[in-house]
Amino acid sequence: MSGFASPPHPMPTPFFDAVIIGAGAAGLFCAARAGQRGLKVLLIDHADKVAEKIRISGGGRCNFTNRELDPRAPQRHFVGQNPQFCRSALSRYTPQDFIALVQRHGIAFHEKHKGQLFADRSAEDIIAMLLAECADGRVERWQPCGVKSIAYEATERYAATPAASPHPCPLPEGEGVKPAQAIALAPLGRGRGEGQQRPEHIQVFSGSNAYTESAGSYQINTDRGPVQARSLVIATGGLSIPKIGASDFGYRLARQFKLPLVAQRPGLVPLTFDGADWAPYAQLAGLALPVEISTGAKKERMAFHEDLLFTHRGLSGPAVLQISSYWQEGAPLAINLAPGVDLSEALVQAKARSRKRIANELATLVPARLADAWASTDADWQRPINEASDKALARLAERLARWQLTPMGTEGYKKAEVTLGGVDTRALSQQTMECKSQPGLYFIGEVVDITGWLGGYNFQWAWSSAAACAQALPGE
Repeated sequence: MSGFASPPHPMPTPFFDAVIIGAGAAGLFCAARAGQRGLKVLLIDHADKVAEKIRISGGGRCNFTNRELDPRAPQRHFVGQNPQFCRSALSRYTPQDFIALVQRHGIAFHEKHKGQLFADRSAEDIIAMLLAECADGRVERWQPCGVKSIAYEATERYAATPAASPHPCPLPEGEGVKPAQAIALAPLGRGRGEGQQRPEHIQVFSGSNAYTESAGSYQINTDRGPVQARSLVIATGGLSIPKIGASDFGYRLARQFKLPLVAQRPGLVPLTFDGADWAPYAQLAGLALPVEISTGAKKERMAFHEDLLFTHRGLSGPAVLQISSYWQEGAPLAINLAPGVDLSEALVQAKARSRKRIANELATLVPARLADAWASTDADWQRPINEASDKALARLAERLARWQLTPMGTEGYKKAEVTLGGVDTRALSQQTMECKSQPGLYFIGEVVDITGWLGGYNFQWAWSSAAACAQALPGE
């Protein structure tokens, strides 16, 4: 009797309660929290190294939160079309909660400036802590691993007869099966302009939006094979610092699921100026000093008291990074180069008692390099101060206290610390971070249209939004 070998059974597609794409701050923390709730979690990232943005942040020491954050008034420290959106998440997982976690792991830290907390030794300690938390939650991590495509399959019981469709599916009367919403994605980490084909939008039959039951899953095709998940969490960040793997993956996914997006632009970024206009100030490159910087008028005016840094191409430093998130193209900046000093009065007093050159007297009020550069721009300021007219000294004081200049642009995403804009918060639940129109799909962290000030606020948004999402993810 001749025998035939049975064909091998196909391996079943692995199933997870949640697949999280993006192993940065938000993704790692969400995975850890969800795993510790008993959920089966898979964390995927295309990059070779885990949490590279954490690693390079804060000069390598990670400014992991800010003590001064007030979740009752998030608009004070966050930018977006609706900063109030982040209040719920920030009030439920606070800076004090994350500080307690850091302390439990024995990580020494210090406050540097205005509530900013940094690890004493290295950002690697924060990464190791997050990985240990993931291990406690038995999180499975695939890295490096690209995502090739995503499809959503849902079965919905409709309360009304489905609406007409250009390509209707045969349905039993009164209820229907919604076909997979398939999305062909370029590999995670490859944005536009790198030679890949743009994903095609596949039209989906959709009946009445009024349904009483919904159950579905996400089919995710990766470099390591297909997986299936009840929930999909997008924590892929923004476009900032492309050299460490930033991409538009999250925005493309949002578009395919027809979620609204707020236009993206670089945030917390140095500003640049026209070469010819900047020539008189290029000699000041490397000079730092405290300033008051502002932009906008009346109710739209925003100001910061921080340090400014002159560069060869323009301005940087904390003051400029902060104001860049509020600056609009074509708008001027106003900078007080000697905040807290009555320059006009000080120069008049110096004129009455001194015969030194104006630049020398000015150097007692502002840095000497700045005094020399300013005095050199006007013949009336290149003489002994006792020979200068009161009008000339008043002009000098005005120029230093109300320096007006209009940036040409920014240093772009290569130097930006964050990305402004992203998934419109109107599309998400502020309690859970789940899409209102797409069950089981969540967006957390920088990919959402919530951007914090410099100083640990963006990391706190990552922890808080991740915690809100992790708590809401359904299990068995």
